[in-house]
Amino acid sequence: MITFAGLIPMIMNKKGKLLIVDDNEDVLFALNTLLSSHVEKVKVTTGPESIEHYMREFQPDVILLDMNFRKDVVSGEEGFWWLKKILKCDPAAVVILMTAYADTDKTVKAIKAGATDFIPKPWEKEKLLATLNAAIKLRDSQREAAALKNRLQALNGSPPDDGMIIGESAAMTELLDLVGRISDTDANVLLLGENGTGKDLIARFIHQNSSRRQDVFTGIDLGAISENLFESELFGYEKGAFTDAGKEKPGRLEIASGGTLFLDEIANLSLPMQAKMLTAIEKKYISRLGSTENIPVDVRLISATNANISRAIEEGRFRQDLLYRINTIEIDIPPLRAREQDAILLAEHFVRKFRNKYRKDVCGISQDAKRKLAAYAWPGNVRELRNAVERAVILSSGKDLKADDFILTPRESRRLSGSSENLNLKQLEQDAIERAMQASGGNVNKAAEMLGITRYALYRKMKRDE
Repeated sequence: MITFAGLIPMIMNKKGKLLIVDDNEDVLFALNTLLSSHVEKVKVTTGPESIEHYMREFQPDVILLDMNFRKDVVSGEEGFWWLKKILKCDPAAVVILMTAYADTDKTVKAIKAGATDFIPKPWEKEKLLATLNAAIKLRDSQREAAALKNRLQALNGSPPDDGMIIGESAAMTELLDLVGRISDTDANVLLLGENGTGKDLIARFIHQNSSRRQDVFTGIDLGAISENLFESELFGYEKGAFTDAGKEKPGRLEIASGGTLFLDEIANLSLPMQAKMLTAIEKKYISRLGSTENIPVDVRLISATNANISRAIEEGRFRQDLLYRINTIEIDIPPLRAREQDAILLAEHFVRKFRNKYRKDVCGISQDAKRKLAAYAWPGNVRELRNAVERAVILSSGKDLKADDFILTPRESRRLSGSSENLNLKQLEQDAIERAMQASGGNVNKAAEMLGITRYALYRKMKRDE
């Protein structure tokens, strides 16, 4: 329900189209006289049976609907019946109900039935104007979110050519069988696994095989943005909510409504943000920063992390009740070292991709190179393999990639001696990162601790070097 605090806002600019439906012509005249100077266009009708016509031809932003159309009827059931018809035509319709026989139970029932708000008769002018203003803003935000969804759908409609899941090992067969069984449900999913194992690909696969596949899939890497941006990115904000908020912006939860939201590295959420996320999941609505309006959201949540969630709960860094909400289904993605035969399949796939990209005359991978790839531990998992193949293809000079074309072990730092001394800071930093990732088994948290930097800083450096 739309609520108001402080000074009641007035509609300053004429904006929005309003349809008023009431069987009392005096009420229609009074409302038309009052509201026509505050909105762009007003249409009135005494017959609710013409609502669908007006929705199709006039396309109102807000419908002001009376609840009783027959003489001596005060139950409001007619209003609920027409509300249901309106929402069947347009589930996102913004409807404000009116009645002279208002009570708390009726108000609660109206909101549960899908009404945006409820106005008693006789109305208070300022209350009515404020309610209408908030309703028009809600409709605007719905349209903006829909436009963003369309853009995201266009981007998501053609996944990258390496966006397929490749694997024939027993571990991958078992994983894909589980993913196939849970995809066409609305169950929230928690993906566990080391960095670079392809959690984002699994998330996208689940979405594309679900009943929500025609709607938007959007994700956010909580390990790659600063903590002070979490709230605005997830929940959005109103114009003027903070210094740089020059215009309103819907958050990822609002944009993903009807589809799937992928929260990568969810363990990075601060405790206050975890509490707010828990509320959004339970209540199925959110409020933008700088607003008291509740915006309904319907998302399937897929979360991912390479952190030890159980330890984080024990240490008080992650809420157990939030874990219960996000891990209806928990999937542990095996590291590449646990599926040796898949490393060769993936490497051959990446060879085909990069020989076309770089226009290289590379046909395949030699047997000695395959043995080298299969024996390697791949601390960086599929991401490391992809980079290794790309580098090998770029530097190759023959038809087949040889073992020497693959640089798989971290480069040892050179001792400071004479002319061989290496003082290139970027190279030294890259060497240190590679050694830390190798020593930590690909665990970004541990690698960041070894390097004496934050996880966020390490992510930035790794992305910069990719």
